[in-house]
Amino acid sequence: MAEAYIVAAARTAGGRKGGRLAGWHPADLAGSVLNALIERSGAAPDQIEDVIMGCVMQAGEQSNNVARNAIMASKLPESVPGTSIDRQCGSSQQALHFAAQAVMSGSMDCVIAAGVESMTRVPMGLASQLPAKNGFGTYKSPNIEKRYPNIVFSQFTGAEMMAEKYGLSRNDLDEYSYNSHQRAIAATQAGKFKDEIIPLQITRADGSTDTHHVDEGSRFDVSLDGIKGVKLIAENGKLTAASSSQICDGASGVVVVNEKGLKSLGVKPMARIHHMTMMGGDPVIMLDAPLHATERALKKSGMSIDDIDLFEVNEAFASVPTAWLKTTGADPARLNVNGGAIAQQAVRTADHVRRRRHGQCNDRGAAVSFTLGPHPGERAKAIPSRDR
Repeated sequence: MAEAYIVAAARTAGGRKGGRLAGWHPADLAGSVLNALIERSGAAPDQIEDVIMGCVMQAGEQSNNVARNAIMASKLPESVPGTSIDRQCGSSQQALHFAAQAVMSGSMDCVIAAGVESMTRVPMGLASQLPAKNGFGTYKSPNIEKRYPNIVFSQFTGAEMMAEKYGLSRNDLDEYSYNSHQRAIAATQAGKFKDEIIPLQITRADGSTDTHHVDEGSRFDVSLDGIKGVKLIAENGKLTAASSSQICDGASGVVVVNEKGLKSLGVKPMARIHHMTMMGGDPVIMLDAPLHATERALKKSGMSIDDIDLFEVNEAFASVPTAWLKTTGADPARLNVNGGAIAQQAVRTADHVRRRRHGQCNDRGAAVSFTLGPHPGERAKAIPSRDR
């Protein structure tokens, strides 16, 4: 079977809810990433055979196939198709899986995998809450209710269950969150995100303009005492806003090709996709799916945890990567080395996609996992993710 390679990566700097990217329509935001990917890969626009784009809240400005809308907002020709993927928090990661599978099968040679989310303009929960409010029902069918009676599926509830199940204290979670910020700050100050971020022009409320090129969620004045002083979200719980992922606006993408695509573009690969895994799990606790997906991925790929140099586990809540470390025995120094969603946002291109394994817990107990390596013969540098 053919190999799948990543040859270009780009992302916006993340924006806080109501922050510096609030004025950008998500289709235009994603379109800017598509333009950057064409430029960085050296591909002719008509060489792109598909755009697969992850997006969770496919409503309002992100409705009606946001992938195709992003194409129409970009410099890509109308002949390029696009499709939108919803695997909840792992949507753009699943887009990468589908893109890789397309080029590995030989049905396509050059595909863009991307993701976009404007949590300012399309708030979390809009796609389900708005229909429910207007009498059009909810996703929980009678048969689901029979199987999970009186259960309200909630990531926050799952995160607190994770902390309890894996014996994590509030102090554990606060310290992890502080370290995530410190790593993000260090990476930003060292210029590690410079090559992956595309600068965007923004207009302030007073009409003046500026360039957005630094992740807005990174708190450069963060202190451990400050994090420890944040109020608990739930009485007698362990999680706070400081140990939870941020509400963020942003977009990112990669160009994925096979050997034929490499020759056609005349470029060297940034990374090779080494392995991909997807699995479901308990939809109530939901957030521990990456732990089980990691075990499956290692078994199927014939690797051990020590074979991988870098890991990325989605920081939906601090209890997820902390429990992952505790169960896998992985070296903490190899995990989320440049910070994660607690300190920044979930659209980062993972240290410019090189040398890491990525994992994402998506929602209600499913997980996506894959490993990356620069090229055959090198150690895999990894990623686990979560669906419902």
